[in-house]
Amino acid sequence: MAEIVVIGAGIGGLSAAIALAAEGHAVRVLEAAPRPGGKAGYVDLDGVRADTGPSVLILPEVLDPVFRAAGTRLADEVVLRRLHRPFRYQWPDGTVLDLFHDPEESVQSVRRTLGARPAGELQDFLVYARRIWEAAAPHFVLGAPPSLGRLPWQPRLLGRLPAIDPLHTMRHAIHARVRSPHLRDVLARYATYNGSDPRTAPATLNCIAWVEIGLGGYGVQGGMYALVEALERVALRAGARLHYGSRVESLDVRAGTVRGVVLDDDRAFEADAVVVNADVGHLLGALLPVSAPALGFGKAAVPSTSGWTGILRARRRNGGEARVPHTVLFSSDPEAEFADLFDRDRPPAEPTVYLCAQEAAHGVAGWSGAEPVFVMANAPAEPREHPRDPATWADLERPVLERTRAAGLADPDDALVWRRTPAGLATRFPGSRGSLYGAASNGALAAFRRPPNRVATLPGLYLASGSAHPGGGVPLCARSGLAAAEAIHHDLAGRRS
Repeated sequence: MAEIVVIGAGIGGLSAAIALAAEGHAVRVLEAAPRPGGKAGYVDLDGVRADTGPSVLILPEVLDPVFRAAGTRLADEVVLRRLHRPFRYQWPDGTVLDLFHDPEESVQSVRRTLGARPAGELQDFLVYARRIWEAAAPHFVLGAPPSLGRLPWQPRLLGRLPAIDPLHTMRHAIHARVRSPHLRDVLARYATYNGSDPRTAPATLNCIAWVEIGLGGYGVQGGMYALVEALERVALRAGARLHYGSRVESLDVRAGTVRGVVLDDDRAFEADAVVVNADVGHLLGALLPVSAPALGFGKAAVPSTSGWTGILRARRRNGGEARVPHTVLFSSDPEAEFADLFDRDRPPAEPTVYLCAQEAAHGVAGWSGAEPVFVMANAPAEPREHPRDPATWADLERPVLERTRAAGLADPDDALVWRRTPAGLATRFPGSRGSLYGAASNGALAAFRRPPNRVATLPGLYLASGSAHPGGGVPLCARSGLAAAEAIHHDLAGRRS
């Protein structure tokens, strides 16, 4: 039995803890915050618990193995909500497009709203996107971190490269297959699911269209935080020890090997392996002693986008059409929005607005006569040296709320009862600069440069987070935790043999 320390109780940290504790190891999870979840958090507002992080669950089949490692199933621990019509897209020209859980219904919706040719374009694009997903997922999501150095000795991956489409950009591939400007907007937006720029991100990321439209997004009964509670519950049942309010100050590195951790109250825990479930920027900037060897990744990475987020106490629509779970209000020029975010490093002058009606999406119980609606606009990460002027975020908040009210999705007197800016995210998650997904995937080699789950240059150190392989988002963070656990299992077996 090995002693293992996990720094952080986010999705990746809890997933690693479950897998390792289920193998019989002594697992101690040290979390600086008073509760688990990391970026998958919540806020209590007058007795209503509203999610403040991820708002839709995709790829539950990638998350399920975490639970099965401890002898249970995802379906035994949370109730997933299969939403018939989860997504609505609206444009300033008055176009309103609904997408459904069933991809064929989505194609028919496009036919009714945009016409026969766009419907055929979506149908063909989903075939293309599915081909990417099925070729890429075994290597870039479910498998070990890909390596350019090993690529010549990976004939299966080499043979799949044409299907993965890494040499075109998302935008190029979309425009080559889709002429409908509305449909182009929908498909390009999937780049923001990992905080990237569709103008430079590899076309490989077009697989996200298949994941969401083809495989479908789910709600979680009671809110996305119910999933965090399920992971915590299973970790405790498996025997992991969870310590909240325990901030790790630094790694204990001796003779070129990680031997444990030191906390900010001078307590120390020795360990045979340490899993860092934190932004890689925090590892490099704070946890790693100056005497430690260079890790060879992270410092030059361009951060993914951040976001301005808020919770509206929105009057419930009694007698009218119920809110759609997820709504996107496109700007009049989404490409100008990407230019603001990535070329000019500033909040968009005209932001696209995303809303999640948490009662409709997750069955969250709201207030008497009102419901919690999560609101978000993409924003650049904070500069490395100093935060932006707070007025920057006030200038972004104003058009976000104006557009939400103009679309009829909030009344003029609906109160914004919670908000968080990129500066607030950066403070809450040290080293992140407010970035939501670690490094952006802007470039054909981005997947090869993502930090691996095993740090080869520093034995005993493992990574499990959205800023490590395979990337950000709930299922990928869970997969990151499993990958770290698998690497530890392999390394400990090698020591015993």
